[in-house]
Amino acid sequence: MQRPSTLAMILAGGRVDELGVLTHYRPKSAVPFGGFARVIDFPLSNLLHSGIERIAILSQYRSYSLINHIGTGAAWDMIGRNRGISILPPFKDYDNPHWYRGSADAVYQNLDYIQYYGPSVIMVLSGDHIYQMDYRKMIRYHNEHDADLTAAFIEVDQSAASRFGVAEIADDSIEGGRMLSYEEKPANPKGRWASLTVFCFRPSVLYEVLKKNQQDESYEFGRNIIPMMMRQKCNVHGYKFRGYWGYTRTIDEYWQTSMDLLGPEPKIDLEAWGIRTNLVHRNIADRQPVKIGPHGCMENSMAYNGCIIEGTVRNSILFPGVHVMAGAEINDSIIFFDNTIHENVHLNRVVSDVNTVYNRDVRVGAPECDKPSRVSVIGWNNSVPEGLRIGCGCRVAPRIAAEKWPQRQLEDGEELQ
Repeated sequence: MQRPSTLAMILAGGRVDELGVLTHYRPKSAVPFGGFARVIDFPLSNLLHSGIERIAILSQYRSYSLINHIGTGAAWDMIGRNRGISILPPFKDYDNPHWYRGSADAVYQNLDYIQYYGPSVIMVLSGDHIYQMDYRKMIRYHNEHDADLTAAFIEVDQSAASRFGVAEIADDSIEGGRMLSYEEKPANPKGRWASLTVFCFRPSVLYEVLKKNQQDESYEFGRNIIPMMMRQKCNVHGYKFRGYWGYTRTIDEYWQTSMDLLGPEPKIDLEAWGIRTNLVHRNIADRQPVKIGPHGCMENSMAYNGCIIEGTVRNSILFPGVHVMAGAEINDSIIFFDNTIHENVHLNRVVSDVNTVYNRDVRVGAPECDKPSRVSVIGWNNSVPEGLRIGCGCRVAPRIAAEKWPQRQLEDGEELQ
């Protein structure tokens, strides 16, 4: 067996409450993004282009959607004698009575997997951020500085820093420097560099700190492992990332990051970034080309295979299989796979999950829903009754039974469970 110089561990198993109905039946990393892809495709594509070919995905929450999407790993060229993607679900055995209790514990429980391959660098990264990064540059920095840990950060306004793990980084070089302090979601942050949850570890040091962490009550890289390494005077560095970084923890952020795909100069260029996805999943590759009818109209929008557009679509993203019938209007919205939008339906600032039908004369949102926090989210496998009005900022759970739908209107901000 050829031992990999770098082994990547992707943290991909969690659910985020702020994404609500989009993560009822899938982990955050499997949420659709960009009209054809999934959020996890971004770190996977980064690994592919960085030449890192041995990858483990740590998944715990409702993994089926993620497993189905990853498939054999062929979409990212991860098939071969010395490369591949392994999905590592939680387990219990004679020595371990727990499921994954946090990000650090998930890696700890799979140390046998890591040690089997014996890499010289262990990369741990989040599976739910939107960015393009050549990890080779970070690994080179890590090795040149003989670091025990190198963590990637992006500069943010201090007013927003309290939402993240925040570091002070010495100005040793334009690439990075020694980490002077680190705080996890501090009320009054001292630093201005927010963690990307992209880490490079020296294996022997990682093994030691993960074992010590088992004596604690919390098992997270940001909350526990980094501070522990700082206290132990390990050689800890911060790597300064200066590209685009899309955060998708909340519906507002997911919507805004998606909108960054649009416009004359989009902040996200999926083609230039070389994003790969599994085109077999949901039969993307086998669908017909986009069809725009004689009265169909698209303005500043994206639509993919299998879409039929007979109505009007503005500033929106349509995933494969969306059918917009004549007289329907979609504005500032993200419509997932295989939605059907019937005649005279108006959708404004909506995120609509898969297999949802909007029957005639439905209205969701309104043109005056002009703030991201006013985005409405409709869960999957719903049939929205004819003539129903749904206000701004509403949340509708998946699979609502016919008798539970209101007769005329769902008020602004209301939730339907």
